Amino acid sequence: MRILVAYYSRTGNTKFVAEKIAECLNAETCEVIDKKNRKGRLAFVTGGYASLRKKLTKIEASKTINNFDLIIIGSPVWADGITPAIRTFIEKNEFSGKKMAIFVTLKGENPEKALVNFKEAILPEIPLTELGIIDDLKNREKSEQQIMNWCEEIKRIG
Repeated sequence: MRILVAYYSRTGNTKFVAEKIAECLNAETCEVIDKKNRKGRLAFVTGGYASLRKKLTKIEASKTINNFDLIIIGSPVWADGITPAIRTFIEKNEFSGKKMAIFVTLKGENPEKALVNFKEAILPEIPLTELGIIDDLKNREKSEQQIMNWCEEIKRIG
């Protein structure tokens, strides 16, 4: 089975998780780049607002999903939702006939609301499994163990 891990990462947290997942599953990665400048002090506010309003943005993706059987999509959490870049990636691609899994990274305490919002964005597709990683770069050992366990779950059910 060919696996693609697609992700957007503004600060490097989600990239860290995506690369660990790809390494564990022998998958390829696809970085989704937001063409809108999301740097600076106001990025947190404007990005959160765009996420809350379910806005789309201009993106560039390093790969297409066409030749992959399982697509794993990762996003940081902004205002309890996925980023505009990942929402756009989902809108621009056809996932029917493909298996999917999703993950989010966040600094907060509970990823559940973000995962619910993520699942709504990929409807009618249903993810095989989902993962929320909290403060991944602050506690690398714990995060890596969560990632390894999740990858084992994907191998079992995928």
